[in-house]
Amino acid sequence: MTHTAPESWKKTACIICALNCGLEVQTEGTRIVRIRSDKAHPVSRGYLCEKSQRMDYYQNGADRLSSPMRRRADGTYEAIDWDTAIAEIAHKFQAIQRQHGGDSILYYGGGSQGNHLGGTYADSTIKALGIKYRSNALAQEKTGEGWVQGKMMGSGVHSDFEHCEVAVFLGKNPWQSHGFARTRVLLKEIQNDPARCMVVIDPRRTETAAMADYHLAVKPGTDAWCLNALAATIVQEQLVPTAWHAEHTTGLEEVSAVLRTVDIARCASVCGVDEQLLRTVARRIARAKSVSMLEDLGVQMNVHSTLNSYLNRLVWLLAGHYGRQGTNNAFVPLMSLSSSGRDNNSKKPGNAPAVDGNPYRKTPVHGHKVIMGLMPCNAIADEILTDHPKRFRAMLIESSNPVHSLADSQRMREALRALELSVVIDVAMTETALQADYVLPASSQFEKAEATFFNMEVERNGFHLRAPLFPPRAGTLTEAEIHARLLEALGVLRPSDYTWLRRAASLGLVAYAAAFLTASLRNPKVGRYASVVLYRTLGPSLPPGFAPAASLWGICQMYLRQQPAAAAGAGFGGNPVLAANRLFKAMLSQPSGVIFSVTEPSNSWKMVRLPDHKIQLAIAELLPEIAKLADTTPPHDAAYPFVLCAGERRTETSNTSIRDASWHRKGAFGSLRISAHDAQALDCADGDWVRVSTRRGAVDAPLEITDEMSPGSISLPNGLGIDYRHADGTVQRRGVSLNELTGTDARDPIAGTPWHKRVPARVERVERV
Repeated sequence: MTHTAPESWKKTACIICALNCGLEVQTEGTRIVRIRSDKAHPVSRGYLCEKSQRMDYYQNGADRLSSPMRRRADGTYEAIDWDTAIAEIAHKFQAIQRQHGGDSILYYGGGSQGNHLGGTYADSTIKALGIKYRSNALAQEKTGEGWVQGKMMGSGVHSDFEHCEVAVFLGKNPWQSHGFARTRVLLKEIQNDPARCMVVIDPRRTETAAMADYHLAVKPGTDAWCLNALAATIVQEQLVPTAWHAEHTTGLEEVSAVLRTVDIARCASVCGVDEQLLRTVARRIARAKSVSMLEDLGVQMNVHSTLNSYLNRLVWLLAGHYGRQGTNNAFVPLMSLSSSGRDNNSKKPGNAPAVDGNPYRKTPVHGHKVIMGLMPCNAIADEILTDHPKRFRAMLIESSNPVHSLADSQRMREALRALELSVVIDVAMTETALQADYVLPASSQFEKAEATFFNMEVERNGFHLRAPLFPPRAGTLTEAEIHARLLEALGVLRPSDYTWLRRAASLGLVAYAAAFLTASLRNPKVGRYASVVLYRTLGPSLPPGFAPAASLWGICQMYLRQQPAAAAGAGFGGNPVLAANRLFKAMLSQPSGVIFSVTEPSNSWKMVRLPDHKIQLAIAELLPEIAKLADTTPPHDAAYPFVLCAGERRTETSNTSIRDASWHRKGAFGSLRISAHDAQALDCADGDWVRVSTRRGAVDAPLEITDEMSPGSISLPNGLGIDYRHADGTVQRRGVSLNELTGTDARDPIAGTPWHKRVPARVERVERV
């Protein structure tokens, strides 16, 4: 076999988590053979963790697709050509739209961790089909937090762990899950600085908890009592900066009245943390010059998830930690993936009331809240498997795998097969694709210009447009091309809609901007389906492989109009159209990314989108829930005595776009972690196989005994249990598919987020054959 020398280093990014750290890679043919950090990346600045080494397993997965697939009546699939696939899909969607309305079609997804540009083109298809309901993975995790954030501030916030005196991690293990730039570097800096302090609230002694000054090892599912005690201590010990609140917040007295009645000793007893330790931590938070506090799935996919998000904010807000360096602050996004205040019925600046009565604020059948524009994932099957006239009859699923990633995989498979039409756009034949009527193969994230909109840095926010490393695999299309073809097959856009703008694009961005504005005024379709129009007209004039980046030009134009001061701070000031053109050109020409926003922490107050830019501390729906904690305790299921954390982040876990698990060659993989106390009670040794049973299903896994786990709690890792088809046709599943164990009924009453971190379970030893 002849081997070619590796090509010179090329710029790209990791796609495992939302940080998308900058990488440099060498390639041979279609393979990624070497990976190192990109020291020129303006956000990650040379940071790298071990997970980035798995990129080639995504790029060259054996179950990648190279032709559109159509499901036969017997459940098998046949390859069809693109023209046939697009024509049939467009015709069937249009028939459903005409008979039942666009609100009978659900859009799910819009891009995994690193490929968000496709979602900008899906927006045009959504509009063309009249789709009103959407969902994606954020509705599994972040909608409760978003609902609270909208009520209190109306804008998103992010933590400043680079400068904070006290760092608090709530239900989060950033050593493994990251969540902020240069994570492990900053964790070590905080750990080694005697003037700084780290607090971890987590039932497990995680890698981060082992580094912490204070580990509040709460009993599983009792975070609300722990946070309640911290907030109550700040109020009852009169640690609240009242002058600061008089200037910056409303509702302090309402909140204080509730927290004054909290029995802190009882809260300590319920959560299993010493009362004096809770008081010590509360005092440390209240007296620090700056505190950053970050929550994650440990509390967001747990009982009281929305209440936990509220109590979290009360802790750092009551202590006055906002709007300064080192605190939680508002960030300026290039493009918001959601609107925190959009669906919250909160008041807008200037005391203008929010628009009520929007029928799309609730799901059509069961009336679940739509938050951040997203319906609850756990409600999807319920909204399909019914004879209700408003049920969902079709789904368009893009770069997502809900059969594997949503609760109750069994019922999700049933729901997909009950639809009149289901279409999946993805790179591989996923578990969801195997239930769809049509599967459209997308080019990989490394075969096209691509980017992420998870841009959340507070003072200097960056955006990274990545160049393609390879040409598209034969038989695949970019999402931009797929959506453009769909709109043209639907008859929404025609060649005549492009002619004038194509000519203008050949004259440069200044001429194009003027032509686009004029065309939008003359032809409403240009503005309504802007992303596809940009792709078809501006795209061909961009460098080879960069046509899908055309939608960014429109995003830059909107950003400059919405955030001129932040853009000017990054060097993109002056006439907004010309500045947006300069920003777009910088994105195309700077392979490591560009800083698009520079602001001061004090700008966070301008980002509070409530009357007088004041934070609203009192949420009427949640203050009674705080009071209820006084008389309740976490539920206990005697038949299922263990508490399973379904989805722990570990070194051996990835996201599900890495379908080939053969990268893992040493150490434990997919094991059930358990305490020595519980293993002894089960008469099990390390490496023994056990059966984990829940009310929804049962799985087998090898046992791993560790002192990280507290008695009564067990955990299984996320991202595993995928049915991966090798090149020889054999199918392998490594690890546990967690959602064979979870149910859709265990969910937050407000946001509908699932309680995957507190699943009642039973464990018994089994003999491995």
